[in-house]
Amino acid sequence: MDGDQALGGFSSEGLTAIPAALGPVIEAGDLSGFVTLLWRKGEIAQVNTIGHRDVAGGLPMTRDTMFRIASMTKPITSIAALMLVEEGKLKLDDPITKWMPEFADMKVLKAADGPLDETYPAPRDITLNDLMTHRSGLAYGFTSAGPIGPAHEEVLGSPLLVLHTPDEWLKRLASLPLSYPPGERFHYSHATDVLGFLVGRVAGMPYRDFIMERILKPLGMNDTDFWCPPEKRDRMAKLYRINPATDQMQDISFPHSDAPPVFCAGGGGLISTADDYLKFARMMLAGGELDGVRYVKREMLDLMLTNQLTPEQRAIPFMGIPFWLGQGFGLGASVITDPAKQAWMGAGSEGSFGWPGAFGTWWQADPVEDMVMIYLIQNSMPLEPGAASQLATGQRMGGRAALPVFQKLTYAALGKAR
Repeated sequence: MDGDQALGGFSSEGLTAIPAALGPVIEAGDLSGFVTLLWRKGEIAQVNTIGHRDVAGGLPMTRDTMFRIASMTKPITSIAALMLVEEGKLKLDDPITKWMPEFADMKVLKAADGPLDETYPAPRDITLNDLMTHRSGLAYGFTSAGPIGPAHEEVLGSPLLVLHTPDEWLKRLASLPLSYPPGERFHYSHATDVLGFLVGRVAGMPYRDFIMERILKPLGMNDTDFWCPPEKRDRMAKLYRINPATDQMQDISFPHSDAPPVFCAGGGGLISTADDYLKFARMMLAGGELDGVRYVKREMLDLMLTNQLTPEQRAIPFMGIPFWLGQGFGLGASVITDPAKQAWMGAGSEGSFGWPGAFGTWWQADPVEDMVMIYLIQNSMPLEPGAASQLATGQRMGGRAALPVFQKLTYAALGKAR
């Protein structure tokens, strides 16, 4: 290794620029801290632990700090479903009503932002493919405009702290009309939560038990679960938001539970660490196999990472921005299709894939560079009805700009401007 060459083929000077650029974001009070990890060509090239996991307690970020990874849960749930497809227990075109009769005879809003009583019968049932591509017609309150958004809050409660059993929650969700007919468009939604419970029903065990047995434990993801046991709680990063009244960070961490929750959200419920998630990302990057254990066949993984959205569906803005320029969405993850046009997920080669989380967490695997990038923060955005645009834009310039800075500096450290 020459003087300016670090692990993984990065330049030492280039890697040094990453923490130097992220540190001022913490000093400005935009974020509490970061854990970032770069893995390339079989080596961990850099781990940054910057700032604090607990500001008031003066506890620093550490490599094993635990984060609520929100929608970074979704690709794990998608792999679980594809395992069942591979085993012949599910087919992508199966109507979910075979296992979830709650979703029979759904109604569709005549206008997605219109009155809840102005509906028509869904032209067909929701399929597994619809769930995995967010084309089910289901919604989140925070991605919705009009009465359907508040209806989600009223019928389901907070998306962050569900108090219902899975069966009761599914019944309540199915009582709401669909925003769009199944298959028509990508509309970000509770579809992956439904997918997790579908996996459980098909497998004949709770969803959490299935992914523990088939994915998390075999991969050695020992710090990844839907709750944090008492002996690990000192390692949890606090969840913060910028209080609009004071313009200061405010601790809004969730209360801890005494046992794993009854409602384990396949769309966003997991807690994990940088090293744990690296194992999952490396398994996907290697085509469904890691350390001699195969989780899904390469052909299945390739299908998952092939864009499923039509040109017309990609032309529809997502969270208020032209998100799909240069990228598409497969069966549970986004994939870069044209790096020159792609702007909204930072930097990456053609075929790079990943999916972010609402608390600012993000990851990407780049097959061209044989690289995994992981970026973990805990910055809560509003999740009330209609708030989706704030998820995309952030609340302050510093916090908003930190992720693309990390992305672009990573590729710059390889001598590749993106």
